[in-house]
Amino acid sequence: MKQLVLIGIAALAAILFMPAQANSQVREKAEELLQAVITDKTEDTPADTLTVQEKLRQDSIRMQELELQVQEMKLNEIVLRTELNDVRNIHITTDSLKKAEQQRRIDSLRTLTPGVPLVIDDDTLLTFYTKKGGLSAHDRAENAARQILHIGKDLSLKIDSVYPFDSELMTDIMYGDKVLFSVTDQDALWQNTAREELARTYCTIVSEKIQTLKKEHSILQIAKQVALFVLVLVVQYLLFKLTNYLFRKLRRQIIWLKQNRLKSITIRDYEFLNTHRQGRVLIFFSNMLRYIVLLIQLTFSVPMLFAIFPQTENLAIKLFSYILEPVKMVLKSVIDYIPNLFIILVIYYCIKYIIKGIQYIANEIESEKLKITGFYPDWAQPSFNIIRFLLYAFMIAMIYPYLPGSNSGVFQGISVFVGLIVSLGSSTVIGNIIAGLVITYMRPFKLGDRIKLNETTGNVIEKTPFVTRIRTPKNEVVTIPNSFIMSSHTVNYSASARQFGLIIHTTVTIGYDAPWRQVHQLLIDAARSTPGILSHPKPFVLETELQDYYPCYQVNAYIKDADQLAQIYSDLHQSIQDTFNEAGVEIMSPHYYAKRDGSASTIPSDYLQPADISDKK
Repeated sequence: MKQLVLIGIAALAAILFMPAQANSQVREKAEELLQAVITDKTEDTPADTLTVQEKLRQDSIRMQELELQVQEMKLNEIVLRTELNDVRNIHITTDSLKKAEQQRRIDSLRTLTPGVPLVIDDDTLLTFYTKKGGLSAHDRAENAARQILHIGKDLSLKIDSVYPFDSELMTDIMYGDKVLFSVTDQDALWQNTAREELARTYCTIVSEKIQTLKKEHSILQIAKQVALFVLVLVVQYLLFKLTNYLFRKLRRQIIWLKQNRLKSITIRDYEFLNTHRQGRVLIFFSNMLRYIVLLIQLTFSVPMLFAIFPQTENLAIKLFSYILEPVKMVLKSVIDYIPNLFIILVIYYCIKYIIKGIQYIANEIESEKLKITGFYPDWAQPSFNIIRFLLYAFMIAMIYPYLPGSNSGVFQGISVFVGLIVSLGSSTVIGNIIAGLVITYMRPFKLGDRIKLNETTGNVIEKTPFVTRIRTPKNEVVTIPNSFIMSSHTVNYSASARQFGLIIHTTVTIGYDAPWRQVHQLLIDAARSTPGILSHPKPFVLETELQDYYPCYQVNAYIKDADQLAQIYSDLHQSIQDTFNEAGVEIMSPHYYAKRDGSASTIPSDYLQPADISDKK
């Protein structure tokens, strides 16, 4: 009986200590065996009728059956354990392959995915690469930053520790009972580490940052910041007062210098700056210097005031960058522009000395020290001006690519706009310039020549690329566009007078009763006695018309000084009157309206023969 009990206990132990993954059939057999033992025990009560030997035999048989069943169960257990190990190995292999595949994908995405940094006060604590549930990496970073800032800026005296809380799928980073953020297996794969180790690293980083924020936003720290703020304001106020005091003293010193020491600055006979103007200039520069000093003080004090408090520290940096960035940009641009500046200077000085050389040659030609066949001296300066203009245009074209901002679209657009305006509005100007060039090389007149342009007569006093100015005998200055001169006819008195002698002429009408030979002689004598008329070539007289009542005599004479044309004409007319009066010849043009005696003749008696006179008598 005891053996049966022991076998039942063994079967029960096999059931209890069997692995959870064992086959359900083995469990059922063990339960059946235990139930049979219990049943045999209950059936032992009427066994008194059986012999002892029979019972022993039955027990031995039963014992053998149980041993066989236990052996079978052990074999089944061994088979089941082998199957379970195989399944476990398969799962482990599958998990490792899956993790390796995920790691490979993460490595391939690492160069393409920058991640979302968790930034607190410009300090990057960590980086999120994956989402968690419905939260993207960006949302996770924002939520974590909000939680950390809220805890760090809390003025309560209670301080908790940061610790990790592990669960089956993730590890929460906790502060007291608050979840700051969670670390997943995917986060650990991105960092090439285990989840628990990554969580401990994040706990250390976040804990240090919270401690830093607590120190920055403590009541003592705020009191220090307020005190420092007040101190900066007081120092800046004192600097303002000191600066104004020093510049008021400087102003009084300038006024004293103006009244006692300063002297007028003169250039030759021109008073460039008197003492009053010098004082005003000095006061102006002193005021400008005062404003600059105050601006420099504000440049440093205002960012310092904003930098005292963490909430406005970024604004202080921005304000300071607004001031420094333009200065840095200008200095950097100047330094970067130095090579181009040297190139521009080389081009400028090369063109400058080339122009000086050409100007020297032009002056030599103009002074007729250097003579070139076919090139007139009066062409020297206009040709020099044209060459100088072309050289300057060439210089500008060479310098243009090296100018700052020449590659910008705005600069090029302005250049095109200005060129368009000039081209549309300068057609008349360009026409006058071209006409001025043509007039220069046609040489219809020179400076000082006496010319007649349509109804205007006078001396040329100025020739420009646009206009020509003439002074009339009445001292009237007439400005004539060069394009008008090109379309009009021009009479040059001085050119003929210099080369051949200018012929002046005037017409006199004398009655038929005066002998023509006498009139000719009187006119020639009058011309010779006139100042300004050349004796050689000789004056001559032409009879231009024979009118009904009188002939027309034209006296012609040569002169050299065309500028005195009006005076010579006046003198000639006076001389003609004097000469004719001395000869007793009346200067008149008779007109006959009364009936006259037909026997009288207007033919001078010197021309009539004595017989003709007697016949008439």
